Amino acid sequence: MAETRTLVTGSRRDGAVHARGYRRRENLVGYTFLTPWLIGLFCLTAGPMLWSLYLAFTDFNLFDTPQWIGVDNFVAMAQDARFQQSVQVTVAYVLIGTPLKLAAALGVAILLNRASRAQSAYRAAFYLPSLIGASVAIAIVWRAIFADGGPVDGGLSFFGIHIGGWVGNVALAMPMLVLLSVWQFGAPMVIFLAGLKQVPLELYEAADVDGANSWTKFWRITMPMISPVVFFNLLLETISAFQVFASAYIISNGQGGPGGSTLFYTLYLYIKGFGEFRMGYASAMAWALMVVIGIITFIMFRTSKGWVHYAGDDR
Repeated sequence: MAETRTLVTGSRRDGAVHARGYRRRENLVGYTFLTPWLIGLFCLTAGPMLWSLYLAFTDFNLFDTPQWIGVDNFVAMAQDARFQQSVQVTVAYVLIGTPLKLAAALGVAILLNRASRAQSAYRAAFYLPSLIGASVAIAIVWRAIFADGGPVDGGLSFFGIHIGGWVGNVALAMPMLVLLSVWQFGAPMVIFLAGLKQVPLELYEAADVDGANSWTKFWRITMPMISPVVFFNLLLETISAFQVFASAYIISNGQGGPGGSTLFYTLYLYIKGFGEFRMGYASAMAWALMVVIGIITFIMFRTSKGWVHYAGDDR
């Protein structure tokens, strides 16, 4: 009997050892396939991020050895008038451009949600600007369209409105970039459209029986049902708006003009880092932006509990 128990115990022990060995081999194979990604993570992402964090506390001009200066870069940011202007321009762009872009995306998505023979063609046409809108070529074309004597200026002149171009106008340079952002509503539109497809038709039929109008159905049914999609698009577009760079750089010739009206945060960061070679200051700006975006993201997640409703959520 004791011999039988010994054999059973030994078999279990051998089985456990074999299982551990099998799991190790599986893990080894998994990490082997992950190796290219891990190399990219540590060499191309984590490594440069940690290096930039160190540079944020140094005086570094790309040519000399970094000199540790503590928090002087952050103190200088608080006293820099152009830095403060770039913050104001970026915040204004986020607060104006993001809601307009999402409103346009949602409006078009609602229209495309209706049955139509050419529905696929319409979706492709509206999504196309998102594929090409962020390119340098489109920014150059956009600048030409709104320049003095361009198509927009000529069209307004036909109606007796003489502006002289939007590019060099302090009051109109920012609206021009906002329009470019709104024009690229294709990506959030597709996501809104996917959310609208998930709303049960029975809810609208019940609302029709109760005599609800279109506006009531939109606010009482559509918006609560697609609120997770609205939150997702709002979060992504807000973060993206804080990082706008290419369009402002091309349209303002890398200077943020006229009068600093298009001096976005990332553009000023570029000017400091690659124009004035103050890489320590630019690194401090980059980390400040990351912290601010992180705080805003945290606040958005915390406040979303009151208006975002998920399926099966009993709150």
